[in-house]
Amino acid sequence: MPPNATSLTVPRLACFLALAVACHAEEPPVVPAPARPPPAPLPATLPSASASVPAHALPPRALTPIPLDLFEDGARHYRNANGLTEYPRYLPEQYVAIAENILLHQRDNGGWRENWDPARILNDEERRAALADKAKTDTSLDNHTTYTHLEYLAEVFHRTGDERFRTACLRGLDFLLGTQNPAGGFPHSFPDTSGYRGNITFMDEVTSGVLTTLRKAAEGHAPFQWFDAAQRERCRRAVELGDACLLLLQVRVKGQPTVWAGQYDAKTLEPTSARAFELPSLVSDESASVVQYLMSIERPSAEVVLAIEAAARWFERSKIKGMRVETFEADPIRYKWHTSKDDRRVVLDPNAQPMWARFYEIPTNRPFMANRDGKKVYKLSEVERERRTGYRWYGYFGKELLETEYPAWRERNGLGPTK
Repeated sequence: MPPNATSLTVPRLACFLALAVACHAEEPPVVPAPARPPPAPLPATLPSASASVPAHALPPRALTPIPLDLFEDGARHYRNANGLTEYPRYLPEQYVAIAENILLHQRDNGGWRENWDPARILNDEERRAALADKAKTDTSLDNHTTYTHLEYLAEVFHRTGDERFRTACLRGLDFLLGTQNPAGGFPHSFPDTSGYRGNITFMDEVTSGVLTTLRKAAEGHAPFQWFDAAQRERCRRAVELGDACLLLLQVRVKGQPTVWAGQYDAKTLEPTSARAFELPSLVSDESASVVQYLMSIERPSAEVVLAIEAAARWFERSKIKGMRVETFEADPIRYKWHTSKDDRRVVLDPNAQPMWARFYEIPTNRPFMANRDGKKVYKLSEVERERRTGYRWYGYFGKELLETEYPAWRERNGLGPTK
Protein backbone atom coordinates (compact mmCIF):
# COMPACT_ATOMS: atom_id res chain seq x y z
CA MET A 1 0.00 0.00 0.00
CA PRO A 2 1.23 3.54 -0.62
CA PRO A 3 3.03 5.21 2.21
CA ASN A 4 1.24 7.82 4.32
CA ALA A 5 3.46 10.67 3.06
CA THR A 6 2.69 14.32 2.66
CA SER A 7 3.63 14.13 -1.00
CA LEU A 8 1.00 11.56 -1.75
CA THR A 9 -1.10 9.03 0.08
CA VAL A 10 -3.80 6.59 -0.94
CA PRO A 11 -6.33 5.54 1.74
CA ARG A 12 -5.80 2.08 3.11
CA LEU A 13 -8.47 -0.50 2.51
CA ALA A 14 -7.27 -3.87 3.71
CA CYS A 15 -10.01 -5.71 1.88
CA PHE A 16 -8.53 -4.80 -1.48
CA LEU A 17 -5.95 -6.89 -3.26
CA ALA A 18 -3.23 -5.50 -5.47
CA LEU A 19 -4.51 -3.48 -8.38
CA ALA A 20 -3.60 -4.19 -11.89
CA VAL A 21 -4.55 -2.50 -14.98
CA ALA A 22 -3.34 -0.49 -17.73
CA CYS A 23 -2.34 3.02 -18.44
CA HIS A 24 -2.84 5.03 -21.51
CA ALA A 25 -1.71 3.02 -24.49
CA GLU A 26 1.73 3.29 -25.97
CA GLU A 27 1.14 4.94 -29.25
CA PRO A 28 -1.95 3.79 -31.09
CA PRO A 29 -0.68 0.98 -33.25
CA VAL A 30 -0.64 1.61 -36.95
CA VAL A 31 -3.12 -0.70 -38.60
CA PRO A 32 -1.08 -2.41 -41.29
CA ALA A 33 -2.37 -2.97 -44.77
CA PRO A 34 -4.42 -6.15 -44.71
CA ALA A 35 -2.78 -9.36 -45.75
CA ARG A 36 -3.62 -10.56 -49.23
CA PRO A 37 -4.35 -14.29 -49.12
CA PRO A 38 -5.20 -16.20 -52.28
CA PRO A 39 -8.76 -15.52 -53.45
CA ALA A 40 -11.29 -17.62 -51.62
CA PRO A 41 -15.07 -17.45 -51.23
CA LEU A 42 -16.25 -15.56 -48.18
CA PRO A 43 -18.40 -17.36 -45.60
CA ALA A 44 -22.10 -17.08 -46.34
CA THR A 45 -22.66 -15.39 -43.00
CA LEU A 46 -20.39 -12.50 -43.97
CA PRO A 47 -21.72 -10.94 -47.18
CA SER A 48 -19.10 -8.87 -48.96
CA ALA A 49 -19.20 -5.10 -48.72
CA SER A 50 -18.56 -2.76 -51.62
CA ALA A 51 -17.33 0.81 -51.65
CA SER A 52 -20.89 1.97 -52.16
CA VAL A 53 -23.66 1.75 -49.58
CA PRO A 54 -25.61 -1.51 -50.06
CA ALA A 55 -29.28 -0.71 -50.26
CA HIS A 56 -30.24 -3.87 -48.36
CA ALA A 57 -28.31 -2.66 -45.31
CA LEU A 58 -30.57 0.31 -44.79
CA PRO A 59 -33.28 -0.27 -42.17
CA PRO A 60 -36.80 1.10 -42.61
CA ARG A 61 -36.97 4.88 -42.50
CA ALA A 62 -39.05 4.77 -39.33
CA LEU A 63 -36.08 3.40 -37.36
CA THR A 64 -33.81 5.86 -35.62
CA PRO A 65 -30.08 5.81 -36.47
CA ILE A 66 -27.67 4.70 -33.75
CA PRO A 67 -25.09 7.48 -33.24
CA LEU A 68 -21.49 6.55 -33.96
CA ASP A 69 -19.91 8.95 -31.46
CA LEU A 70 -19.05 6.00 -29.19
CA PHE A 71 -16.46 4.99 -31.77
CA GLU A 72 -15.13 8.40 -32.77
CA ASP A 73 -12.01 8.24 -30.57
CA GLY A 74 -10.83 4.94 -32.01
CA ALA A 75 -11.77 5.97 -35.55
CA ARG A 76 -9.81 9.21 -35.16
CA HIS A 77 -6.73 7.32 -33.98
CA TYR A 78 -7.14 4.94 -36.94
CA ARG A 79 -7.28 7.82 -39.41
CA ASN A 80 -4.34 9.66 -37.84
CA ALA A 81 -2.12 6.60 -37.69
CA ASN A 82 -2.83 5.70 -41.32
CA GLY A 83 -2.82 9.20 -42.79
CA LEU A 84 -6.44 8.89 -43.94
CA THR A 85 -9.07 11.58 -44.25
CA GLU A 86 -11.83 9.88 -46.22
CA TYR A 87 -12.89 6.34 -46.98
CA PRO A 88 -16.21 4.54 -47.60
CA ARG A 89 -18.30 4.32 -44.41
CA TYR A 90 -21.70 3.03 -43.49
CA LEU A 91 -24.32 5.55 -42.47
CA PRO A 92 -25.59 5.58 -38.87
CA GLU A 93 -28.89 4.20 -40.20
CA GLN A 94 -27.07 1.09 -41.37
CA TYR A 95 -26.63 -0.26 -37.88
CA VAL A 96 -27.05 -3.90 -38.86
CA ALA A 97 -24.13 -3.67 -41.28
CA ILE A 98 -22.05 -1.85 -38.64
CA ALA A 99 -22.95 -4.47 -36.03
CA GLU A 100 -21.85 -7.19 -38.46
CA ASN A 101 -18.52 -5.37 -38.78
CA ILE A 102 -18.26 -5.48 -34.99
CA LEU A 103 -18.94 -9.23 -35.04
CA LEU A 104 -16.28 -9.67 -37.69
CA HIS A 105 -13.66 -7.87 -35.60
CA GLN A 106 -14.52 -9.50 -32.27
CA ARG A 107 -11.60 -11.64 -31.12
CA ASP A 108 -12.10 -15.22 -30.02
CA ASN A 109 -11.59 -14.14 -26.40
CA GLY A 110 -14.64 -11.85 -26.67
CA GLY A 111 -12.89 -8.47 -26.76
CA TRP A 112 -11.82 -6.04 -29.48
CA ARG A 113 -8.56 -4.35 -30.44
CA GLU A 114 -8.22 -0.58 -30.21
CA ASN A 115 -8.12 2.04 -32.95
CA TRP A 116 -10.36 0.92 -35.80
CA ASP A 117 -13.58 2.20 -37.34
CA PRO A 118 -16.64 -0.09 -37.14
CA ALA A 119 -18.36 2.01 -39.82
CA ARG A 120 -15.64 1.51 -42.43
CA ILE A 121 -16.81 -0.51 -45.42
CA LEU A 122 -14.38 -3.36 -46.02
CA ASN A 123 -13.51 -5.07 -49.26
CA ASP A 124 -13.40 -8.86 -49.54
CA GLU A 125 -9.67 -9.15 -48.86
CA GLU A 126 -9.95 -6.99 -45.75
CA ARG A 127 -12.77 -9.14 -44.48
CA ARG A 128 -10.74 -12.30 -45.01
CA ALA A 129 -7.85 -10.68 -43.12
CA ALA A 130 -10.18 -9.79 -40.24
CA LEU A 131 -11.35 -13.40 -40.05
CA ALA A 132 -7.74 -14.58 -39.99
CA ASP A 133 -7.02 -12.26 -37.02
CA LYS A 134 -9.74 -13.55 -34.72
CA ALA A 135 -7.37 -15.65 -32.61
CA LYS A 136 -5.20 -12.63 -31.75
CA THR A 137 -5.08 -11.46 -28.13
CA ASP A 138 -4.48 -7.76 -28.82
CA THR A 139 -7.70 -6.83 -27.06
CA SER A 140 -7.93 -3.53 -25.19
CA LEU A 141 -10.13 -1.08 -23.29
CA ASP A 142 -8.11 1.94 -24.38
CA ASN A 143 -9.51 4.71 -26.57
CA HIS A 144 -13.09 3.74 -25.71
CA THR A 145 -12.78 0.19 -26.92
CA THR A 146 -14.74 -2.98 -26.08
CA TYR A 147 -17.27 -1.54 -23.63
CA THR A 148 -18.58 0.74 -26.39
CA HIS A 149 -18.97 -2.25 -28.68
CA LEU A 150 -21.04 -3.97 -25.99
CA GLU A 151 -23.39 -1.01 -25.86
CA TYR A 152 -23.78 -0.93 -29.62
CA LEU A 153 -24.46 -4.66 -29.93
CA ALA A 154 -26.94 -4.49 -27.04
CA GLU A 155 -28.91 -1.78 -28.83
CA VAL A 156 -28.88 -3.58 -32.18
CA PHE A 157 -30.12 -6.79 -30.53
CA HIS A 158 -32.85 -4.83 -28.75
CA ARG A 159 -33.98 -3.45 -32.10
CA THR A 160 -33.63 -6.53 -34.28
CA GLY A 161 -33.88 -9.58 -32.01
CA ASP A 162 -31.02 -11.13 -34.01
CA GLU A 163 -29.41 -13.72 -31.73
CA ARG A 164 -25.99 -13.18 -33.28
CA PHE A 165 -25.79 -9.77 -31.64
CA ARG A 166 -27.04 -11.02 -28.28
CA THR A 167 -24.46 -13.81 -28.24
CA ALA A 168 -21.61 -11.49 -29.20
CA CYS A 169 -22.67 -8.92 -26.60
CA LEU A 170 -22.69 -11.50 -23.81
CA ARG A 171 -19.32 -12.87 -24.92
CA GLY A 172 -18.00 -9.32 -24.75
CA LEU A 173 -19.48 -8.93 -21.28
CA ASP A 174 -17.69 -12.08 -20.11
CA PHE A 175 -14.43 -10.66 -21.46
CA LEU A 176 -14.98 -7.25 -19.89
CA LEU A 177 -15.80 -8.61 -16.44
CA GLY A 178 -12.77 -10.88 -16.69
CA THR A 179 -10.46 -7.89 -17.07
CA GLN A 180 -11.46 -6.33 -13.74
CA ASN A 181 -8.70 -6.21 -11.19
CA PRO A 182 -9.48 -7.79 -7.79
CA ALA A 183 -9.50 -4.29 -6.33
CA GLY A 184 -12.03 -3.07 -8.88
CA GLY A 185 -10.10 -1.10 -11.51
CA PHE A 186 -9.72 -1.88 -15.20
CA PRO A 187 -6.62 -2.18 -17.37
CA HIS A 188 -5.55 -0.50 -20.53
CA SER A 189 -5.33 -3.89 -22.25
CA PHE A 190 -5.95 -7.55 -21.52
CA PRO A 191 -4.60 -10.22 -21.59
CA ASP A 192 -1.40 -8.38 -22.60
CA THR A 193 -0.49 -6.61 -19.37
CA SER A 194 3.13 -5.88 -20.27
CA GLY A 195 4.57 -2.49 -19.38
CA TYR A 196 1.94 0.08 -18.44
CA ARG A 197 -0.82 -2.05 -19.98
CA GLY A 198 -1.11 -3.88 -16.66
CA ASN A 199 -1.70 -0.75 -14.58
CA ILE A 200 -5.08 0.55 -13.50
CA THR A 201 -5.97 3.09 -16.12
CA PHE A 202 -7.94 6.29 -15.79
CA MET A 203 -6.49 7.90 -18.91
CA ASP A 204 -8.97 8.08 -21.80
CA GLU A 205 -11.78 7.28 -19.35
CA VAL A 206 -10.95 3.57 -19.24
CA THR A 207 -12.14 2.81 -15.70
CA SER A 208 -14.86 5.46 -15.55
CA GLY A 209 -16.07 4.53 -19.04
CA VAL A 210 -16.30 0.84 -18.24
CA LEU A 211 -18.12 1.54 -14.98
CA THR A 212 -20.58 3.81 -16.76
CA THR A 213 -21.48 0.99 -19.15
CA LEU A 214 -21.67 -1.63 -16.42
CA ARG A 215 -23.88 0.60 -14.25
CA LYS A 216 -26.35 0.94 -17.13
CA ALA A 217 -26.36 -2.84 -17.46
CA ALA A 218 -26.68 -3.44 -13.71
CA GLU A 219 -29.70 -1.15 -13.49
CA GLY A 220 -31.33 -2.45 -16.67
CA HIS A 221 -31.13 0.89 -18.44
CA ALA A 222 -31.02 1.19 -22.22
CA PRO A 223 -29.56 -0.46 -24.17
CA PHE A 224 -29.37 -3.32 -21.65
CA GLN A 225 -33.05 -3.57 -20.76
CA TRP A 226 -33.09 -7.13 -22.07
CA PHE A 227 -30.45 -8.35 -19.59
CA ASP A 228 -31.82 -10.97 -17.21
CA ALA A 229 -31.48 -10.90 -13.42
CA ALA A 230 -28.30 -12.99 -13.38
CA GLN A 231 -26.56 -10.80 -15.94
CA ARG A 232 -27.54 -7.65 -14.08
CA GLU A 233 -26.29 -9.09 -10.81
CA ARG A 234 -22.87 -9.85 -12.31
CA CYS A 235 -22.65 -6.24 -13.48
CA ARG A 236 -23.88 -4.94 -10.11
CA ARG A 237 -21.09 -6.76 -8.25
CA ALA A 238 -18.49 -5.39 -10.67
CA VAL A 239 -19.84 -1.85 -10.23
CA GLU A 240 -19.82 -2.14 -6.45
CA LEU A 241 -16.17 -3.16 -6.49
CA GLY A 242 -15.31 -0.52 -9.08
CA ASP A 243 -16.95 2.29 -7.13
CA ALA A 244 -14.96 1.35 -4.04
CA CYS A 245 -11.82 1.39 -6.18
CA LEU A 246 -12.50 4.98 -7.25
CA LEU A 247 -12.77 6.07 -3.64
CA LEU A 248 -9.65 4.12 -2.74
CA LEU A 249 -7.53 5.75 -5.41
CA GLN A 250 -8.53 9.39 -4.96
CA VAL A 251 -5.13 10.94 -4.32
CA ARG A 252 -4.58 12.58 -0.94
CA VAL A 253 -2.04 15.34 -0.50
CA LYS A 254 -1.22 16.28 3.09
CA GLY A 255 -4.19 14.20 4.14
CA GLN A 256 -6.70 15.98 1.89
CA PRO A 257 -8.44 14.24 -1.05
CA THR A 258 -7.83 15.86 -4.44
CA VAL A 259 -8.54 14.10 -7.75
CA TRP A 260 -7.15 11.05 -9.56
CA ALA A 261 -3.95 10.05 -11.30
CA GLY A 262 -3.88 8.76 -14.84
CA GLN A 263 -2.47 5.35 -13.95
CA TYR A 264 -1.75 3.36 -10.79
CA ASP A 265 0.82 0.67 -10.22
CA ALA A 266 -0.77 -2.74 -9.85
CA LYS A 267 1.04 -3.63 -6.63
CA THR A 268 1.96 -0.42 -4.83
CA LEU A 269 -1.17 1.52 -5.81
CA GLU A 270 1.03 4.57 -6.38
CA PRO A 271 0.43 6.87 -9.35
CA THR A 272 2.79 5.79 -12.10
CA SER A 273 3.81 6.54 -15.68
CA ALA A 274 2.36 5.34 -18.94
CA ARG A 275 4.11 6.60 -22.05
CA ALA A 276 7.34 8.53 -21.53
CA PHE A 277 5.55 11.90 -21.65
CA GLU A 278 2.74 10.76 -19.32
CA LEU A 279 4.44 11.06 -15.95
CA PRO A 280 2.88 10.37 -12.54
CA SER A 281 0.51 13.24 -11.86
CA LEU A 282 -2.97 14.43 -11.06
CA VAL A 283 -4.98 14.47 -14.31
CA SER A 284 -7.71 17.03 -14.86
CA ASP A 285 -9.50 15.75 -17.95
CA GLU A 286 -10.06 12.18 -16.79
CA SER A 287 -10.76 13.26 -13.21
CA ALA A 288 -13.67 15.33 -14.54
CA SER A 289 -15.01 12.13 -16.11
CA VAL A 290 -14.66 10.28 -12.79
CA VAL A 291 -16.61 13.02 -11.01
CA GLN A 292 -19.30 12.94 -13.70
CA TYR A 293 -19.62 9.20 -13.20
CA LEU A 294 -19.86 9.52 -9.41
CA MET A 295 -22.50 12.21 -9.78
CA SER A 296 -24.60 9.79 -11.85
CA ILE A 297 -25.06 7.51 -8.84
CA GLU A 298 -28.55 7.75 -7.41
CA ARG A 299 -28.69 8.10 -3.63
CA PRO A 300 -24.91 8.48 -3.26
CA SER A 301 -23.26 7.37 -0.03
CA ALA A 302 -21.60 9.85 2.29
CA GLU A 303 -18.22 8.67 1.01
CA VAL A 304 -19.20 9.37 -2.61
CA VAL A 305 -20.48 12.82 -1.68
CA LEU A 306 -17.22 13.66 0.08
CA ALA A 307 -15.20 12.47 -2.94
CA ILE A 308 -17.21 14.67 -5.30
CA GLU A 309 -17.00 17.71 -3.05
CA ALA A 310 -13.23 17.34 -2.65
CA ALA A 311 -12.71 16.99 -6.39
CA ALA A 312 -14.83 20.06 -7.09
CA ARG A 313 -12.71 22.08 -4.66
CA TRP A 314 -9.57 20.90 -6.44
CA PHE A 315 -10.93 21.95 -9.83
CA GLU A 316 -11.82 25.37 -8.46
CA ARG A 317 -8.39 26.05 -6.99
CA SER A 318 -6.51 24.56 -9.97
CA LYS A 319 -7.90 26.96 -12.58
CA ILE A 320 -5.36 28.69 -14.77
CA LYS A 321 -6.34 32.30 -15.48
CA GLY A 322 -5.04 34.98 -17.80
CA MET A 323 -3.91 32.79 -20.71
CA ARG A 324 -5.23 30.87 -23.67
CA VAL A 325 -3.77 28.46 -26.22
CA GLU A 326 -3.71 29.75 -29.79
CA THR A 327 -3.50 27.62 -32.93
CA PHE A 328 -1.67 29.20 -35.85
CA GLU A 329 -0.65 28.19 -39.37
CA ALA A 330 2.57 26.26 -39.88
CA ASP A 331 4.11 24.13 -42.60
CA PRO A 332 2.61 20.61 -42.53
CA ILE A 333 4.82 17.89 -41.07
CA ARG A 334 3.98 14.18 -41.14
CA TYR A 335 4.99 12.45 -37.91
CA LYS A 336 4.68 8.77 -37.16
CA TRP A 337 1.30 9.06 -35.45
CA HIS A 338 -0.26 12.17 -36.93
CA THR A 339 0.15 14.98 -39.45
CA SER A 340 0.74 18.41 -37.90
CA LYS A 341 -0.87 21.03 -40.12
CA ASP A 342 -0.51 23.91 -37.66
CA ASP A 343 1.18 24.77 -34.36
CA ARG A 344 0.17 26.00 -30.89
CA ARG A 345 1.36 28.66 -28.49
CA VAL A 346 0.31 30.19 -25.19
CA VAL A 347 -0.98 33.76 -25.35
CA LEU A 348 -1.38 35.91 -22.23
CA ASP A 349 -4.91 37.28 -22.14
CA PRO A 350 -6.49 38.78 -18.99
CA ASN A 351 -9.94 38.23 -20.51
CA ALA A 352 -9.43 34.56 -21.29
CA GLN A 353 -11.69 31.95 -19.77
CA PRO A 354 -10.13 29.85 -17.00
CA MET A 355 -8.60 26.61 -18.23
CA TRP A 356 -6.77 23.62 -16.79
CA ALA A 357 -3.51 21.86 -17.56
CA ARG A 358 -3.77 18.18 -18.37
CA PHE A 359 -1.19 17.24 -15.71
CA TYR A 360 -0.41 18.63 -12.25
CA GLU A 361 2.56 17.70 -10.10
CA ILE A 362 2.13 15.76 -6.88
CA PRO A 363 2.31 17.30 -4.28
CA THR A 364 2.93 20.86 -5.56
CA ASN A 365 -0.06 21.00 -7.94
CA ARG A 366 2.16 22.81 -10.44
CA PRO A 367 1.07 22.31 -14.09
CA PHE A 368 3.64 20.61 -16.28
CA MET A 369 4.21 18.89 -19.61
CA ALA A 370 6.80 16.45 -20.96
CA ASN A 371 8.52 15.34 -24.14
CA ARG A 372 9.01 11.87 -25.53
CA ASP A 373 12.35 11.65 -23.79
CA GLY A 374 10.50 11.78 -20.46
CA LYS A 375 11.89 15.20 -19.55
CA LYS A 376 9.42 17.36 -17.61
CA VAL A 377 8.93 20.94 -18.84
CA TYR A 378 6.76 23.82 -17.65
CA LYS A 379 6.17 25.81 -20.84
CA LEU A 380 4.29 24.75 -23.94
CA SER A 381 7.08 26.28 -26.04
CA GLU A 382 9.46 23.73 -24.49
CA VAL A 383 7.40 20.83 -25.81
CA GLU A 384 8.56 19.61 -29.21
CA ARG A 385 6.13 20.31 -32.03
CA GLU A 386 5.25 16.64 -32.50
CA ARG A 387 3.87 16.43 -28.94
CA ARG A 388 2.77 20.06 -28.82
CA THR A 389 0.31 19.46 -31.67
CA GLY A 390 -0.37 15.78 -30.99
CA TYR A 391 -1.57 15.99 -27.38
CA ARG A 392 -3.99 18.08 -25.33
CA TRP A 393 -1.84 19.83 -22.74
CA TYR A 394 -4.44 22.44 -21.83
CA GLY A 395 -8.20 22.53 -22.06
CA TYR A 396 -11.47 23.61 -20.50
CA PHE A 397 -11.70 20.29 -18.72
CA GLY A 398 -13.47 21.50 -15.60
CA LYS A 399 -15.67 24.24 -17.10
CA GLU A 400 -18.91 22.31 -17.60
CA LEU A 401 -18.37 20.42 -14.37
CA LEU A 402 -18.08 23.53 -12.21
CA GLU A 403 -20.54 25.75 -14.04
CA THR A 404 -23.37 23.31 -14.73
CA GLU A 405 -23.02 19.69 -13.64
CA TYR A 406 -21.79 20.07 -10.09
CA PRO A 407 -24.34 22.77 -9.10
CA ALA A 408 -27.14 20.64 -10.62
CA TRP A 409 -25.93 17.59 -8.70
CA ARG A 410 -25.94 19.51 -5.42
CA GLU A 411 -29.45 20.74 -6.04
CA ARG A 412 -30.65 17.29 -7.08
CA ASN A 413 -29.33 15.81 -3.84
CA GLY A 414 -30.61 18.57 -1.58
CA LEU A 415 -27.15 19.92 -0.76
CA GLY A 416 -27.94 23.54 -1.51
CA PRO A 417 -26.14 25.96 -3.81
CA THR A 418 -22.41 25.74 -4.41
CA LYS A 419 -20.27 27.56 -1.88
